[in-house]
Amino acid sequence: MDFSQHFTKGFKNRNKAHFTAIVHLAMADGHISKEEKAFIDRLAIYLEIDPEMVNQVMESPDQYKTDPPADRNTRLERLYDLSKMIYADNIADENEKQLLEKMVIGLGFEAETANRVVNTSLEMVSKGIDQDDFIETFKI
Repeated sequence: MDFSQHFTKGFKNRNKAHFTAIVHLAMADGHISKEEKAFIDRLAIYLEIDPEMVNQVMESPDQYKTDPPADRNTRLERLYDLSKMIYADNIADENEKQLLEKMVIGLGFEAETANRVVNTSLEMVSKGIDQDDFIETFKI
């Protein structure tokens, strides 16, 4: 049995939805830089998104829905990935920050704290904090 067959369809759909959110964020400034593309490619491998699906999502990300995580750790893992995408090209422009704020709300964070969540997560990622420390120290 192939390793990927051990995962449920729901698990794969959540990964695809997370991947789609990352692509949306990368495209927020109208183009995908070489660094962003490299991050997307690494994430696709990590999330087990096949190359054909990567191309489809890259061509039409609006055709794929996002699926917010139910538990806090998964929410923080996704927030970490999204925040890392912002810094993939070493630029955190306002379009990307605004889109990240919307995604933070979509992840299940309170709308009233979304701006603070974005600022805190971007500050931690810009300091090079790894995912485990991000989750452990993220206090909102």
